Amino acid sequence: MGQKAFINDKLDSLLDQLKKLESELLIEVQKKGVEFGYEIKARKVHFKEAIVTRHKKLVQSIARYLYGANPLCIVTAPVIWFCVVPAVFMDVVVSFYQFVCFPIYGIPKVRRADYIVMDRGRLRYLNSIERWNCIYCEYFNGLIAYVQEIAGRTEQNWCPIKHAMRMKTMHSRYQYFLDYGDAEQYRKRLSEVRQAFEDLKKNS
Repeated sequence: MGQKAFINDKLDSLLDQLKKLESELLIEVQKKGVEFGYEIKARKVHFKEAIVTRHKKLVQSIARYLYGANPLCIVTAPVIWFCVVPAVFMDVVVSFYQFVCFPIYGIPKVRRADYIVMDRGRLRYLNSIERWNCIYCEYFNGLIAYVQEIAGRTEQNWCPIKHAMRMKTMHSRYQYFLDYGDAEQYRKRLSEVRQAFEDLKKNS
């Protein structure tokens, strides 16, 4: 038990360090806002008028943009954009799923706006094609993060066990899972871990 307590203390210490780093990252992002002349109000980015004027002068014309593009990129563009169809379907299905099921399981709902952030369209130095490409990427990657968080909270409720094999990435709830192979703790703490969402409730 002493070794387990040591490991848990170390994990708590690492998590505290991670939170501090996130706070420092937020401060640095705010500094960038001052540097590049924008501020965020009501979840919207607002640039100073002089900055917007300067950005507009840097817009590359669509003709020049297409002329410099790889022809294969243009040919494959419809394939890329077709992926929006299943993405939107997944967005609707997963949102419906958590809306219906999470209250029954006692799981806090995932706030979609925290993951799907659409702000690159306000960059006036991008032409219309570049803006649409950015909207595609920020939606798609935000959606994947949103779905992963919903899946992670679901996994915490149904099967909160860490893997023995190394994973490339871990979702935000993984740290609360029970150790692989620890049968005693699984039977003893399963109900507790399934409802261990106090951190989310406190932040909300």
